[in-house]
Amino acid sequence: MAQPKKLMRALAGETLDVPPVWMMRQAGRYLPEYRATRAQAGDFLSLCYTPELAAEVTLQPIRRYGFDAAILFADILLIPQALGADLWFVTGEGPRLSTITGSDGLAKLKSAEDVHEHLAPVYETVRILSRELPSETALIGFAGAPWTVATYMIAGRGTPDQGPAHKLREEDNATFEALIDLLTEATITYLSKQIEAGAEVVKIFDSWAGSLKEDDFRKYALEPAKKITSALKAKHPGIPVIAFPREAGDGYIGFAKATGADCVAIDNSVSAVWAAEHVQKDGCVQGNLDPKHMVTGGQELIYETRRIVKAFSGGPHIFNLGHGITPDADPENVQIMLDAIRG
Repeated sequence: MAQPKKLMRALAGETLDVPPVWMMRQAGRYLPEYRATRAQAGDFLSLCYTPELAAEVTLQPIRRYGFDAAILFADILLIPQALGADLWFVTGEGPRLSTITGSDGLAKLKSAEDVHEHLAPVYETVRILSRELPSETALIGFAGAPWTVATYMIAGRGTPDQGPAHKLREEDNATFEALIDLLTEATITYLSKQIEAGAEVVKIFDSWAGSLKEDDFRKYALEPAKKITSALKAKHPGIPVIAFPREAGDGYIGFAKATGADCVAIDNSVSAVWAAEHVQKDGCVQGNLDPKHMVTGGQELIYETRRIVKAFSGGPHIFNLGHGITPDADPENVQIMLDAIRG
């Protein structure tokens, strides 16, 4: 029997006349209703850890646009905080963390199984959403990939080239690999609890995968994704997994087969025509409109949206952006995009 939810059907390998659609960061600062709820929460982390408010901002874009999926409102850096790292956000600059620069810092972290008390509000948000979402809307849980999360834990912040993480990888590989292993196990337990709470799909965000080259990409992007996917599917048979090794380039080719992921999300640095030929042959792809079109709009937005739909029309496809929607996006452009997809 076919899955009634369009997103689930695409993930199962079905080619649909009109692809399901959602957007990365669809609950976010471009929406006035999000900004109002964020102000009510007081700060970003309070919003993440207040289930009623986190559920509210997750539901806001569903009410406004009728996306085919909702993605849990949380943050990839909740895992390091649950493991014992200090985490705070600097207005206008982003996250800051205490750093892991050697074995001493690593030894102070908790075990992968000890994160759940801290993350309990996230699981409650998932439970609320599983009750309140429309019956046709799929619920996506997520986590950051070990490499990407590690880059923040090692540098204490986002960096343009992930240099501190590469330096630790080269100079103290034992500590680096132990951190990757810990994050891999913590991600498995975290996503498993999200699934138990009601997530129907999970996505692994490897935002900085593109800075890993050749064998390092295999060891620190592909292999952790494979371990996470395999463990989740063993515990939760049938759970679909979306992998997003952003800016992987040729690394996108064969990533689904190598990891067991049901779908590979692609960024906008590769063309839809190329991805249809090289990536979609292995199953569902997600992507890949340039987020800038959500700012500029106009006829070019309509043209680019239709071009991507056409390029991927020969196989299973989930329409999405190549990265998250930006705070300066015009909410009206989102509706223009949806109208172009759905006709």
